[in-house]
Amino acid sequence: MKIKTGFVLRELLGEHIVTGEGLERVNFNKIISLNESAAWLWKQVEGKEFDAGTLTGLLLEQYEVEEEVAARDSAKLIDSWKDAGLIEE
Repeated sequence: MKIKTGFVLRELLGEHIVTGEGLERVNFNKIISLNESAAWLWKQVEGKEFDAGTLTGLLLEQYEVEEEVAARDSAKLIDSWKDAGLIEE
């Protein structure tokens, strides 16, 4: 999967916000905000193919976390990005 073209991560007043640039017919009724680790992961995979295993590996390299926790968090993050329409398979 890959982050859809046109979505950009920005920092606004200390918050990590995903915005759309040049996107037509996109419903932005909800603001998409990412925590620090999700924003870090976004930056690591932006413009690249990735899957839950990729995110899990990145979390294990960057943070002191158990593999089971990293895998669960990666799957949840991917689900939330899919639900928000930010990534494509």
